[in-house]
Amino acid sequence: MFEIKNWLIFLGLIFANTPISSAQEILTLKEAIRTAVNNYGTIKAKSNYADASKATAVQAKRDYLPNFNLSAQQDYGTVNGQNGPLYGFGGLGVSSSGLALPEQNWNAAFGALYLTNINWDFFAFGRAKEKIKTAQAVATRDSKDWQQEIFQQEIKVAAAYLNLLAAQKLTQSYQKNLNRADTFRRVVVTRVKNGLNAGVDSAQANAEVSNAKIALTRALDFEQSAANQLAQLMAVPVQDFTLDTVFISRLPSLLGDSAALNDHPLLQWYKSRIAVSEEQTKYYKTFNYPVFSLVGVLQTRGSGFDAAYNQDQHAYTKNYWDGIKPTRTNYLIGVGVTWNLAQPFRISQQVKSQKLVSKGLEAEYELAGQQLKAQYQLSETRIQNSLNNYYEAPVQVKAASDAYLQKSVLYRNGLTNLVDVTQALYALVRAETDRDIAYNNVWQALLLKASATGDFNLFEKEL
Repeated sequence: MFEIKNWLIFLGLIFANTPISSAQEILTLKEAIRTAVNNYGTIKAKSNYADASKATAVQAKRDYLPNFNLSAQQDYGTVNGQNGPLYGFGGLGVSSSGLALPEQNWNAAFGALYLTNINWDFFAFGRAKEKIKTAQAVATRDSKDWQQEIFQQEIKVAAAYLNLLAAQKLTQSYQKNLNRADTFRRVVVTRVKNGLNAGVDSAQANAEVSNAKIALTRALDFEQSAANQLAQLMAVPVQDFTLDTVFISRLPSLLGDSAALNDHPLLQWYKSRIAVSEEQTKYYKTFNYPVFSLVGVLQTRGSGFDAAYNQDQHAYTKNYWDGIKPTRTNYLIGVGVTWNLAQPFRISQQVKSQKLVSKGLEAEYELAGQQLKAQYQLSETRIQNSLNNYYEAPVQVKAASDAYLQKSVLYRNGLTNLVDVTQALYALVRAETDRDIAYNNVWQALLLKASATGDFNLFEKEL
């Protein structure tokens, strides 16, 4: 007794210190969508593209500001000059200046140049303004692209979630079918052993169990594929999801509501692409006109060569501080105009090309609108059909269940054959799967309508 008591205490301590595994957390559809929007790589990428375009629009505004350059240099070298033509290709020629002496000398001293330069293309017939508008249109386009990507991802995740729900329901139905087939097999085997039925019934019952196992394996395979797809869209590791099954058992209330298609995120994105092309056309046209510029220069120089160096080539100093000290200053203020008269001949084709691009984008916009209208009409039809099946499915399940019960009871009493029972079992499995799909299809139809109208809230607020 003492040993038994000790064993009981020992086992009690083990169970007391063993943590009870909590049920797996239920993944709601809203949580799945939020996770996907936060994690999915394409959405992150397009968010960055949108932010980059906004920064480019700000940069386009700042491009209109005047250029303000500061320059300082301190040099040491000779100042030999020579009469003759010179052109510094690519800015490679040095700017040494001095006497045109009859022969080379190597007198060298320090020199310095301090320069401030301002230049500003202050008027170009709206070129800067159109450049800013084009950059802003690009920023709007990329923002719309990001928004429509989020919308598309919400639709994809919701569809994958509903597919996984349907797959799990089908798996449950096929598991119940396997249980029924196995239970009935035991009944058949018992009757065969007792000589109440022919031995072939036992073989046929075994075949039905095997068929039920294969059907269940196929359902599990479909469920695993659906779970894998949902995990990919959420950008999370593949896992077994426990989904919310409460909302799928009821009807949504907004099945008959209508909505406008003009605000669809996809159409808004197409509109923004057209707007970018039109702004680019306007921007290209501004290159036909001249540019008016304002320039201002303040220049200070220092040199180790004395003013008398013209008469006395010894009038220079090698002292560094005397060479770089500013001694001469010049300033310049001017207004200029630049007009490339050949530019209109080049730009005309670029403008023509961009106008054709705009027409192409408009054609894509019209096609997208037509497709969304067709999708909306299809969603209305599917909603009506899914509702008809939703109300009819319970009737089919009830009839098939009653028929299976009747045939199985008759078989147990030797009043019917196994073929009739098998046919009733097939009818019951089909009715249960039709019911599961019918309930899911109502929500799939509503999701299709939300996808067509571009209003995901139409679907989400029913959850």
